[in-house]
Amino acid sequence: MKKSDFNYDLPADLIAQQPLAERGASRMLQLDKHHGSWQDAWFSGFIDLLKPEDLLVFNDTKVIPARLYAQKTSGGKVEMLIERVVDNRQAWAHIKASKAPKADAELILSNGQTCRVLGREHDLFLVEFPAQQSLLSLLAEIGHIPLPPYITRADTAADLERYQTVFAKNAGAVAAPTAGLHFDQALLDELDRRGIGKSYVTLHVGSGTFQPVRVENLAEHIMHQEFFQVSAATVAAVRQTRARGGRVVAIGTTAVRALESAAAGGELEAGFGDTRLFITPGYQFKVVDALLTNFHLPESTLLMLISAFAGYEPVMAAYRHAIAQRYRFFSYGDAMAIF
Repeated sequence: MKKSDFNYDLPADLIAQQPLAERGASRMLQLDKHHGSWQDAWFSGFIDLLKPEDLLVFNDTKVIPARLYAQKTSGGKVEMLIERVVDNRQAWAHIKASKAPKADAELILSNGQTCRVLGREHDLFLVEFPAQQSLLSLLAEIGHIPLPPYITRADTAADLERYQTVFAKNAGAVAAPTAGLHFDQALLDELDRRGIGKSYVTLHVGSGTFQPVRVENLAEHIMHQEFFQVSAATVAAVRQTRARGGRVVAIGTTAVRALESAAAGGELEAGFGDTRLFITPGYQFKVVDALLTNFHLPESTLLMLISAFAGYEPVMAAYRHAIAQRYRFFSYGDAMAIF
């Protein structure tokens, strides 16, 4: 398939710029992957699609305040987006400036402290931050929530809470696992009350999730790299779910990529590392039986993953329906449940 096969026209006013007042108040398009049929619903009914034998797998990554504003010693403005934290002082970052800084260049942060550019690999710069405090502590002090590029407003204090899942635990993501944003604590408690299993993986979502596919031939696309971890407890939960005839329900495409990356050898195994798994139509899923997701950008790798899971024609037809019915799209938008 070609990149252009995954293009569609989206009115700009359907891109959600703000979250709804309540996490669970969104609409939900329910897609039957076997028949290609869909049904308009509300996310509040998602729990009724589940059975006690099922297992929900969430991505517990935590979004860090990864956007920093600084200036060069010459006075030029700089915007920095942390892509990956290396340790307490160093990180790989995207740097936006009138002219790319060179190695050993110093940048003055908004709190007056300075950081130093150590070098560059492709689009990323290795930056060393002050030793006075840990990097995560510094980001918490002066960093901004890195809202996606299609949200055309500045971040606010409300985004600190709402562009974060209520179960976020392991800091390291620069984009939210957006399907998880629909869940509030009351719903998680209701899952427990009904005896529906929950388990967690970690995949630190990188800014590459928003980068366009630049080649028409998908076989030539180089997938961005993201860190993932799947625990022995999650592997055991998946096996127990299989044994009792339940379904593994991934909450978001990032949970899918973590699980399927951990099953690259044929069987799901505990482990961690970096993944470049690129899922396109024709991929044989090894772990995931059902999926909750949001609506994804045209020509994006995430739309390709969804099409691999539920079928190209059913997904593109469902997207056309969602646009006609004025669903809200992308990170703060509505949901799609694929069973």
